[in-house]
Formats: sequence, C-alpha cells, structure tokens
Amino acid sequence: MQPHPDFERIAPPKSTGVKIVIVGAGYGGVACAIECSRKGHDVVVVEKLSELRMHAQILSLGPNAGRILARWGLHDKLWPICGHYPGFNLHNYKGELLRFQRSQQPLFGAYSYNGHRAEIHQVLFDHAVSLGVEIRMNQEVIEYWEDDEQDKSGVILRGGERLEADLVIAGDGVRSQARHYILGYNDKPKTSGYALYRAWFDAAENGVDKDPLTKFLCTDGDVFYGWIGQDVHMLTSSSRNGKTISWVITHKDDTELQDSWAFPGKMEDVLKVVEGWDPRCAAVLSKAPSCIDWKLIVHDPLPTWISKSGRVILIGDAAHPFLPCVFSCRILIFSVSLRLWLSYCDLPTDFSRSSSAQGASQAIEDGVTVAVALQLAGKGDVPLAVKAWEKIRYQRVRDSQLMGEATRDKWHQAKPEDKGAHLEMPRPEWLFAHDAEAHAYTVYDEVAREIVEKGYQLPTLS
Repeated sequence: MQPHPDFERIAPPKSTGVKIVIVGAGYGGVACAIECSRKGHDVVVVEKLSELRMHAQILSLGPNAGRILARWGLHDKLWPICGHYPGFNLHNYKGELLRFQRSQQPLFGAYSYNGHRAEIHQVLFDHAVSLGVEIRMNQEVIEYWEDDEQDKSGVILRGGERLEADLVIAGDGVRSQARHYILGYNDKPKTSGYALYRAWFDAAENGVDKDPLTKFLCTDGDVFYGWIGQDVHMLTSSSRNGKTISWVITHKDDTELQDSWAFPGKMEDVLKVVEGWDPRCAAVLSKAPSCIDWKLIVHDPLPTWISKSGRVILIGDAAHPFLPCVFSCRILIFSVSLRLWLSYCDLPTDFSRSSSAQGASQAIEDGVTVAVALQLAGKGDVPLAVKAWEKIRYQRVRDSQLMGEATRDKWHQAKPEDKGAHLEMPRPEWLFAHDAEAHAYTVYDEVAREIVEKGYQLPTLS
C-alpha cells in the first residue's frame, strides 16, 4: 500500500486553520505541539510552571516513539546524551544469572532512547520552539469552557485571560483538572499494593567505583542489571559511561493512600527489602546519599477521553496513567528544595527500561495521532476527528499498560531456579514496530466513516 501523500510531509505553517490550545508542556504536550505544527495547525502551549525542570532520572522511549523523534530530525541530538548498555543482566535474588538479554539497536527499524529525562525533554522542548510553537510558561489554567453555538472551546487563565481555540488538548498530568471537566466527577486513584524506592546519584562522589561489590556499574561503560524475588524486583543502571547511577526497587506495600504519594525514603527500610539477597544489592542501594519512597497508584480506564462537545480532550497521563515498574517518574519542579519538589510530584509514569517503558511513548503517540486526525478532518469536523482519534488509540494504550503489569507479575512470581527467554522484557512487534503517524493516515477514513454512519459510542475494551 502506498503511503498517504501527506505522510512525513511538513505542511505550511498554520495552513489548516485549526487553532489548538495545549495545556501542559510535558512529553505529551510538547510532542503534540510539534506534530500539530508540522501538520499545519496553529498551536499555543500553556504551562503552569514558571520554569520547566525535571528531577534527575532515567527515561526510556521505545522504538515506536523513537521512529517519530528520528523523523523530526532529532536522532543526532538525542543519541550522544543517551545510555548505550550492551544488554540486560537479570539475576535471581541470590545473584545467580538467569538471563542476559542483548540490546537491539535499532529494533524494527527504529532506535530506543534511554537517557536523562530532563535532557531528552529539553531536546523536544527546544525543537518545538524552533518550529515557532508559542510556549507560555507560568500560565495556570483555572477553567475549561466550550461554546457549541460558536464551535469553539478554550481555557481561562489565572489572572482572567481567556484563550479561544477549535480544540483544547489537556496534557496536564495525572492530577488533571481537565479530567474532572470531561468526566463531571473526580476520578480517584487506588493503591496498587506496590511501592518503590528510587535514587539517582554520581558514581565517583559516592564511592561506587571504589567498592568491589559495586564497581561493576562503572568500569565497563554503561550497564543494566536486575534482580527478582518474591514480590520484589530491583533494577540498577549506569549512564554517561558509568559516571551516574540509578536504582529502583519495587516491593509490596499496603500503606493507606494519602494525598501525597512521594516521601523521603529511609535507607534502613530500603535495605530491609533485600535482606538475604545478593550482597551487591545492598551495596548498590547503600551508596545513594538519599532516596524517594513512591506509592504506586492505579486508575481504572476512563470511560472517555473527550468532552461531550468534542472540543476538549485528554492525552498522556491525564487520559491513561501508566503503572510504573522500573525507573522514572514525571516530576516537574521549581527548585531542588525537597519540600517544593514534593509539592509538584505527579504519579510516576514511564519507568525507564521497565516491563513496557511506554508511558511517555504512548503520550507521544497520542499527540501524533490527533495531529493527523485533525489534518484529515479539517477545521469543520474537529469533533469527528477527536472521536476517531479516541477509537484509534483506546485499545492500543490499554494493551500497552497490561503488558507492563504482566511482566512485573511474571518477575515477582518467578522461582529462584527459573531461567530462560520467558523472563526477558517483552519486545512485541505490535508495540515497537508501530508507526503512529502512518497508522493514523491508514485507518482514519474508515474509523471516521463508521462513526458518521453508526454514531459515536463510548470506547470499549476487548
């Protein structure tokens, strides 16, 4: 099948006449702004923070997102700042090697990007600005609105300014204000029964290279190690040629859910989790000068991601938070002050090198797909575009979420003697070979036609 004539093409600026307000300048919001600009839409992004900073942490973008970033011309900027470990060394809790899973770069014709979350985000942010996208910092949305008679929607900012658009795209995170506007109620999270401790620190400053039990992390370039036991898994990696260390340990936790989900961790509690384990685990964990205790929460799938009028939608964590399994959490902060740091924590989303590593990747897919749908529908059919977009995306996102949860459960239930390929992190073709832009061009007409003929129905899961 021949690709759509607009596939990979950059449309003239603001040529579609579709005006979009994007709320939130995280991965989903910025990626959506980039692709909407490429498709000829008129985009403005509003972000409540005055300065966008992200706490030190590892992020992994799968090849399904990587092919999009490469298409934007960002590979040469991303590759030098990313880690390049040879593979994943998975052990049982005793320290016996169960499986070495070799890295594959590229995979299904595209690269993954594993690196410092803030640095990768800065590359995307700068690219959006270079395309002429207006990103307005320190602009907090206090209200969403729609006008059916004028076929318009918009937001009201703190201070009273009113922004008008054909579509508002809310990428405002797991504590999304737009979610309440769309659903009409507060979608309350639930405890997952798990929590994690995590840390990021400099190897040399904390003696990692001097300790015989930990120097394996920084003597042969970047490496990635894991240990699995009953209801626990620990992962650690080095980056920047062994100069920085990250670790995370996921474990059972029945603490009652509170308003805040992140706290300063206590190292004595961390070390209790690995009592009787491979001594390398405690050695690596104890090198961290501090750590964070994250309570992992879950949301049931939302019944819809779009408003009744079809002119306000949710993307990324606002629509479908991912239960993290390994490394990173979305944290937007004003400063390194821990108190302020915690006050702006969101739910952990895309954990690097996790069982699916898809939180940020699926947010990017959201943005690319809706940009294509709006281009194909045109200014006069925005509600149809977003209804088709939801139908295209809904099941795929849920399948990605479930794959991550299944891998975590597989590791936590493994017996010490279990070995072999079944313990590997999954690399399914349906997930990683996907091209969100090409797929949207291929299926949009059929999906939109079905909605026109049969009417819109709330999405269902198979």
